[in-house]
Amino acid sequence: MKRQVHFIPNKTILRHLILIQFLLLGSSIVLFRSYNNEDPAKPIKKDNNTEIKRLTDIADVLFESNNLERSYVYFNKVKTLCNPKTNTIDYVYAVYSMAEIKNYQGDFITSEANATETLPYLKHIKNPRYSWLVYNILAINYTNTYDYIDATLYFKKAIALKTTTWRKYMAINNLAAVYMNQFKYKKAKKILEILATQQKTSVDKDINKSIYAYVIDNLGYCYYKLGDSKKASIYLHDALEIRLKLPPENILITSYQHLSDFYEKTNTKLAKTYAEKAYEEASRINDIRGMTASLTLLIKNSKGSDLKKYTLNYIKISDSTNVARQKAKNQFSNMRYTSKKDKTENLQLKVQKVENELEIEREKKRNIILYVIILLILALLTFLYFYLTYKSRKEKNEAVHNSEMQISKKLHDELANDVYQTLSFANEKDLELRENKDKLLKKLDIIYSRTRDISKENSTIVTNGNYNIALKEMISSFDTSNINILLNGLESISWNEVENTKKVTIYRVLQELLVNMKKHSNATLIGISFKKTNNNAVITYTDNGKGIDFNNITFKNGLHNIENRILAIKGIIDIDSAPEKGFKVFIKFPI
Repeated sequence: MKRQVHFIPNKTILRHLILIQFLLLGSSIVLFRSYNNEDPAKPIKKDNNTEIKRLTDIADVLFESNNLERSYVYFNKVKTLCNPKTNTIDYVYAVYSMAEIKNYQGDFITSEANATETLPYLKHIKNPRYSWLVYNILAINYTNTYDYIDATLYFKKAIALKTTTWRKYMAINNLAAVYMNQFKYKKAKKILEILATQQKTSVDKDINKSIYAYVIDNLGYCYYKLGDSKKASIYLHDALEIRLKLPPENILITSYQHLSDFYEKTNTKLAKTYAEKAYEEASRINDIRGMTASLTLLIKNSKGSDLKKYTLNYIKISDSTNVARQKAKNQFSNMRYTSKKDKTENLQLKVQKVENELEIEREKKRNIILYVIILLILALLTFLYFYLTYKSRKEKNEAVHNSEMQISKKLHDELANDVYQTLSFANEKDLELRENKDKLLKKLDIIYSRTRDISKENSTIVTNGNYNIALKEMISSFDTSNINILLNGLESISWNEVENTKKVTIYRVLQELLVNMKKHSNATLIGISFKKTNNNAVITYTDNGKGIDFNNITFKNGLHNIENRILAIKGIIDIDSAPEKGFKVFIKFPI
């Protein structure tokens, strides 16, 4: 349902206040012109470069010391101070660093949103290093969200840049890793074998060794998956030996995990040892993804009390990670609001400062009437400022509360029961049996998938020039081996001409339709088409699912939500379905 926000309840009072303000301002201008023939004082532009550099240095130090939360706050302050058109490099670096922090914390959606903000400004920076950083972090985010098409696209963009040899070398290695995630080990092996012959890519010896270790570790894992255990063992152990001599970083985790996987079938004890080392490294640097992946390996290679301990740790970390991400999401929303509010306050303070300077210049030529008018204007502006600030803060708190309640309900309804059942299963069943162990891993995977879905459903929606990309990625995320989605005409609509409110509505409506399809319809083929007719956008959704009986459906509230959203943007919606005859939705709204 559309929610209208009125900062002052009585519109008549608001109109009168505005009228009085314009009259007073007009009188002031007349008096200014009559009493003063001098040129008006020019505003003094404040140079933020020194403060930007100071805050950037603090943020970098915090990042290097692994204090990511505080580093993120300082980079956000830099972003607020920067004008993207004049402080382009500082702005891009700060926003990229925010994306890198969110990626490291496992919040790939927010990381992608941050990185996307820099894209319009990369063409204004001559040094290709910044484009490489942004393309690389975007590709890594897409890899972690299983969007291998876009991951491949951005890694290839990074490779095509005229940058240093080691950056190009690293991007090619990352592209090979994408192929590995798609189980295309032969294709990845061909790339990595070529890279393995080029050990010197930088004047920095540590960089050379680090990148070479990345390559041969991935190459060894490819050999392992392709059945060549002898070569796999050589490369995997060589990579670990190199990394142990380098400064401690999270690259050790990957080596230990690959070796644990390598020894799983031939030496369970050694596989468990490497998994324990991977878990220790991940815990040392608080790498949540590394911890969960290492615990999965430990569960595979453990028995008895150890198996139960690692299983409970996995559930605990998964549960706490979900809560932490939701808190971080709320904190991120609040931070953006505060940043916007700070900019508004700074602008008002600058205007007030200029007015005061003009007041001093004309002080000798004013009379008592001018002083009274200025005092009235300041009083009105102060009243409006504090009133608007109070209302805005109140509505922000209500929005955060409603968002938390919605997320809490989803966690309770969709995850609590699964977590309880999984705990009961782990306590009651003999987990030494392979069958029970596989069932447990399957349950854990379901919990992880649902957690990821809830995170996506509550993520920030991009409404800038990349909206069509974000919408396409959201739709494609439901495309699986069992569900085929046909998308047609998305580019036929000029999304830049569509209001942000309508963009968000269409995104949420299609997301809810696809979620309902996944949960209830058992559809295997979905078609979504977009077209523009006159000044209207028309969207048609169809699937070949089992259809619904409108008199007896389990997601009636979801359909009501969809209808209310479309009506709120003055649109038309028509839902057509019958049992065993699929499901069709027609949506039309003005652009």
